[in-house]
Parts: sequence; structure tokens; C-alpha cells
Amino acid sequence: MKRLVCLFAAVAACACGSAPEKTASDEPKTFKMIEVPALLGTPEERAEYVARNYWKNFDFSDTAYIRLPEVTEQAFAGYVAVLGQLPPDLAAVSVRTTLSGAEADTAMFAYFTELFDKYLYDPNSPVRNEEIYIPVLEYIVASDKVSEADKVRPRYRLGMALKNRPGEPAADFTYTLASGTTGTLYGVKADYLILFINNPGCTACKETVERIVSSELLSEQIARGRVKVLAVYPDEDLAAWRDYRSQIPAEWINGYDAQRKMTHDELYDLKAIPTLYLLSSDKKVILKDVPAGVVERYLAGVLGGR
Repeated sequence: MKRLVCLFAAVAACACGSAPEKTASDEPKTFKMIEVPALLGTPEERAEYVARNYWKNFDFSDTAYIRLPEVTEQAFAGYVAVLGQLPPDLAAVSVRTTLSGAEADTAMFAYFTELFDKYLYDPNSPVRNEEIYIPVLEYIVASDKVSEADKVRPRYRLGMALKNRPGEPAADFTYTLASGTTGTLYGVKADYLILFINNPGCTACKETVERIVSSELLSEQIARGRVKVLAVYPDEDLAAWRDYRSQIPAEWINGYDAQRKMTHDELYDLKAIPTLYLLSSDKKVILKDVPAGVVERYLAGVLGGR
């Protein structure tokens, strides 16, 4: 219920966007937010209506909107906020409805797919969401309005996105320690395993280490053995990795991928480093490619003071 309240707050915020100044030759173009029928009494019914009708008042055939990011992109940002509050199946329906509307014009379709890339795929996007991005890619790959040449990248991204999804078993691999001893992902025994794929000298990697170390909850659970961290270097500069070893806490498992399976076989989607996963005791993916703070919040919810 709280998520649906947030959804309608996001919709209300989107409706208040600014518009270009009126000119003598043209009325200003704006994004007109839909009105939710009063007869839809439950939050779930209202959410479904918003999801299916968000762009109802938007003219996808008017390409002038492409040159008005203060209107169109602002509305899209509000739309992404709405998608993030929806159940996955309803978000997927909404995505398909939106892209179907955007197919009214080739340029508009390209513009909307670029916006989906920017907001849902870009590693630097604060609202990046692969589970919502997957139906975008599926729609593009299946569309007869998109050439085979233009499907190459989305098809590749879709294949990577479908690997190691939440709820599915993580891909196993062998890691090698500095001593030469080897182990496997599935051989690490713990209630929860944080898989930390990193590179030497990576500023974001250093910040991730600091975030985990500074967390009282994570530090306590790691000390108790309920949570383990497997830090893995996926590349080939072992001299740099050995020089960097002291930067990884001693209680973590710190190894490298000697067989280069992560990169050569693309076992994991490493669009950005670091990449952080949270796995269950049976190595099913709980969280995929998330910041350390998200891992901390999840474990705080399931472990608390236990």
C-alpha cells in the first residue's frame, strides 16, 4: 500500500512540470497528466489505470516533443518513478503499451528507446532497473519496425540481462587465492554471500569496501560467519591484483578468476565495476548488481539483531 501511495505522489509531481514559453506562432506544448476515474476505488485499480494510460494524452506522432526535453523527458522521468512502484508484470505491460504508442513515428520510437536506455540501463543512472529494462529489450527485439542491424545491441543486452536474475541460481565459477589454492562459488558456505567483483585502483571499489567495513550490521554478521564476502578480480593483470590485495579485508575471501570465465564466457554482466551480488545459502540470486547500501538494507530486514 505504501508503494502505491508513493506512486500517486510521483504522478502528481509529474503533472506540475514546467512548459516552454508561449510564442506568437505556436501554443506551448505541455504534458497533460491523465485523470484517474473516481470509480476506481482501490490503490491497485488506480495503479493499473495509471500504468496503462500514462501517455494517453501524449501525441507520439508529434516529433516536436523530441526537441522539448523539459516537457517530454521530464514526463518520462515521472513515468520511470511510476514504473518503479508497480508489480513487475504490470510494469512490463505498461512498457509494452508505451513502446507500442511510440511506434507511431520512427524518430519518436528511437527517442523513447534512448530514454529507456538512459534511465534504466546506464550504470550511472540512480534509477537503473534491469528487471523493467528487460521488457523494453524484448519489445525491441520482437518488433517488425526495427531492422535486424538495429537489433544486434538490444539482443546482446537482453541475453546478458537474463543471466543471474533474482530468484535464479548464480553461475558457478572457480576462483584462485594468492596461495594458489582454488575454490568455487558454490563451495562457500554461509547463510548469505556477497559476491564483490572488483578491480585494483577502482575508486568505486574502494568506496564499496569502506561502506561494507563501516557497517556495524555487516561487520557483525561477517564476524559471526553468517555473511561471507567473496571478492573476485576478473581480469588478467595479476601483478596489479597482488599489489592491491592488502586493500581487501583479511576476513574476506579474496581471489581472482584464473580461467577468465567471467569475461571470456561472460558468466556475469560486468557493465560496470564494481558489481555486487547478494546470494542465498543455496547460491540463488537475491540482489543483482546493486550498491552496498541496498545489500545492507536487505540484510538488516532479514537478519536484524539476530
